[in-house]
Order: sequence, then structure tokens, then C-alpha cells
Amino acid sequence: MDQFVGLDVSQEMTHLCVIGSDGKLVWQGKCLSTPEDIAGNIRSKAPDVVRIGLESGPLSTWHWHALKAMGLPVLCLDSRHAQATMSGQVNKTDKNDAYGLAQIVKAGWYREVGVKSLDSHAVRSMLGARAQLVGMRVEVTNQIRGILKTFGVILSRRTGEPFERLVDEACDNSDPMLNQTVRSMLCVHSCLKEQIRQLDRQLMSCARGSAVCRQLMAIPGVGVLTALAFVTAVDDPSKFAKSRSVGAYFGLTPRCYQSGEIDRNRGISKCGDSLVRTYLFEAAGTLLTRVEKWSALKTWGLRIAKRSGLKKAKIAVARKLAVVMHRMWVDGVSFRWSAAEAGAVA
Repeated sequence: MDQFVGLDVSQEMTHLCVIGSDGKLVWQGKCLSTPEDIAGNIRSKAPDVVRIGLESGPLSTWHWHALKAMGLPVLCLDSRHAQATMSGQVNKTDKNDAYGLAQIVKAGWYREVGVKSLDSHAVRSMLGARAQLVGMRVEVTNQIRGILKTFGVILSRRTGEPFERLVDEACDNSDPMLNQTVRSMLCVHSCLKEQIRQLDRQLMSCARGSAVCRQLMAIPGVGVLTALAFVTAVDDPSKFAKSRSVGAYFGLTPRCYQSGEIDRNRGISKCGDSLVRTYLFEAAGTLLTRVEKWSALKTWGLRIAKRSGLKKAKIAVARKLAVVMHRMWVDGVSFRWSAAEAGAVA
């Protein structure tokens, strides 16, 4: 008889539930949240397992890859979809959640999440760390400027002048206590700047070593960060049957609300990876405002900007960039600048 297993994973313990093809409970229990312990319990309590379901979460990538390597039929389920399915439970417990997940994978009414490779997760961790450090650097910079403004010292914005030199010049004749405070903040700023520079070198090396990233970086406006973020977020281009689905995957399509006579579009959905969406938006802005060479994509975007404004044009071009990047990746072709060539891509 086929068996189905639900896993409710926490940091220390994992609750397991095994049910048969008739939906009846076979076994329930818990074990340590290690792949080895989980796999041992599944093999002993559910030798005829067909599907194993666990919700997407912080530990799901580790467990999914480890259980897959052990030859177990594990599925990663969309946590929002699973929680909506199990919301009718009177008592919310880990034990009941494991039972609910087992019933979901038995019924087949689930939404599977594509788990990215560990290599993609490693690069994405670096991209996320860099974005976090850049945000911290901006906060420290603003804090220094705010402290100095309190004492009437306003830093100039001379083009090409290092921030550290501007602060040094401003603090030369300031109060000793203020000088110590600002220089402490400036030390943090310099450290953040150096760490960001080191991460940039690592990311540049990753992009140069990837043929796909080099191909995508030939698109005007697309740089190292955009190419790496896109490639690691998509991971497997074959999971999209149509390239135009990539725009919706990154939340760059209109959000619709329709009920009865009400039918509204309220901006973009902002689903999916926010970092990739940000980089695509910035790449679109660079293409429209900084890239001097004309292309069919730029002409199309500026036509939208003239009609609907620059912000909407950037969103539209960002969505188009995602579509073009996916199509280039799948077909292995170069970016097409002319209108005749770009028509085949669009």
C-alpha cells in the first residue's frame, strides 16, 4: 500500500505523520531535525512512501537537498498554500500540521516550490549580504550628516570627492567630543565600504566565470549585480514554459482586483524576489536615461515615458528586460539592437 508522509520541521524537533492510500493514520511521532534522523524514521515507518511533503521555510532547502540525495521522494510545498488548506483545523499543533501535510500530498492538492541549487543560494547569500551592507553604509552616512548639521556643519557634495575627506575637513576645528563621535561613525563607514568592495570583487569573479551572466551583461543597462541576481533567482530557465511569465514571477505585472462590478488594477503585484525586481528597475532606468546608444527597447520605453511618465516606463522596461533575458538564456542568442531583430525577441 502506498504511503504518504508529512513533515512539520522546527529548529530542534520534527513531527512526522504517515498515512496510507486510504487516508488512515499509520504512524505519528517526532525526531531530531537532521536529515539523517528524519530519513531513518521514514525508512523504518514508511517503507512504501510515495511522497513526502514539507513546507517551505528557513530549513527547507537544507532538508530538501539532503533527503533528495538519499533517494527519498520529497516535495517542498508553498507554505502560504499549505496554511490556507489547513486553516480549518480547530487546534493548531505541530502534530496536526504534520497530519495535514500528509493529507495534502496524498490528495495531490498542493503547490510545489522549486528549490534552487546550493550554488545559487551561495551567490544569493552574497548578493543579500552586499545589499544589507550598502543599506547600513547609507544609514551611517546619513547619521554623520545629521550629527554635523546639528552644529551648523553642512557637508558639501563635491563630485568625485571621497566622503571621508569631506568629513575630515569639516571636523578639523570642531568640538573634541563631536570630533570623537563623528570619527567613530566614520570608522564604521570605512569598514563597511571596504567589505562592500571585497564582496564586489567576489561577485565580479562569479559573473566572469558564468557564460550566462556574460551573455546577459551584453544587454544595455544590465550589470554584474542584475545578471547574477536574475540567474540565481531563476536557476532553471526550463521551469518557465513562456518567457513572458518571468515578469509576473518577479512581481512586475499589474495587480488585479475583480469582484462583481469592481475591476481595478492597483500597481504591480510586487511578488517574488524583491532584490531582483529592484535591480531590474535600476537597469531599466540606466537604459532609458544613461545609455547613449539607441535600441528598439529604449525607443519603446521612451515612447511609454512620453505617454505615461518615466516611472511607469521603467517598470514596463524592467518587465521587458526580464522577458528578454530569459529568452536570450534559453535560445543562447545575443541582444538584438535593431527594431527588426528585436521584434522576434519581443
